[in-house]
Amino acid sequence: MTPTPSPRSHQEITSQLAVACLGAGVVTSVAVAQGQNPLTALGITLFSAVAAVGVGQIL
Repeated sequence: MTPTPSPRSHQEITSQLAVACLGAGVVTSVAVAQGQNPLTALGITLFSAVAAVGVGQIL
């Protein structure tokens, strides 16, 4: 029998999302400093953080 992986805890996913947001936020800060619209930069940051956590859950 193949063991079934246990679902990830809510706390673990929240922690992964926070780390991903921090990493994406650094790049976003540079983009805003160079003149990018802050709302566009925030949208890109949130999308990339959610995508990173989603890929992490699949792998």
